[in-house]
Amino acid sequence: MTGVPASAAGGTGATPARGGKLGAAAVDPVSLWNIANILTMIRLVLVPGFVIILLQDGGHDPVWRAWAWAAFAVAMITDVFDGHLARTYDLVTDFGKIADPIADKAIMGAALICLSWLGDLPWWVTAVILARELGITLMRFWVIRHGVIPASRGGKLKTLTQGVAVGMYVLVLTGPLATLRWWVMAAAVVLTVGTGLDYVRQAVVLRRIGRAAERETS
Repeated sequence: MTGVPASAAGGTGATPARGGKLGAAAVDPVSLWNIANILTMIRLVLVPGFVIILLQDGGHDPVWRAWAWAAFAVAMITDVFDGHLARTYDLVTDFGKIADPIADKAIMGAALICLSWLGDLPWWVTAVILARELGITLMRFWVIRHGVIPASRGGKLKTLTQGVAVGMYVLVLTGPLATLRWWVMAAAVVLTVGTGLDYVRQAVVLRRIGRAAERETS
């Protein structure tokens, strides 16, 4: 569409009937089967595959754990690219809005629960991280009528640190690397709690402003 009237462009100036071919062509809905959504679907499929691989032979075989790490790494990489591709190439769909956060929480939650069940990670760490992730997600829906809470740099750093820490725990590490992964997980927990509290503060402020604006317009 150039914005030039049909008469000026040498056309008849006739407007196609609503629902006609030209009207339909003007609407270009984003296909469900775009690259961003396909990456999200791959991540969803990887969740049960990751769990099955991680728990093979009792869950402590170094080779199976290495394969599980590879599946987890692929899931984390697709998490980075699907959102970027969707925003860059205008591939945002309703499916992606729903499935993307579900896939994110599913792969991280599955990894944490499995690691705690195997005795590699304290249950309180899993509880803190999952409670924060679920709580913040619910809180975003709670204030969505007043506005959207954007992802902060701290939140992005939290996600990266969580991914690195969980990935290190999936691998069978000993010696200094085992000590290092403890410190990385400790940093992930601190960032998880800290950014969670900051999101709560933002949500309270956003809701207060929104309710004040509603009172002024009522």
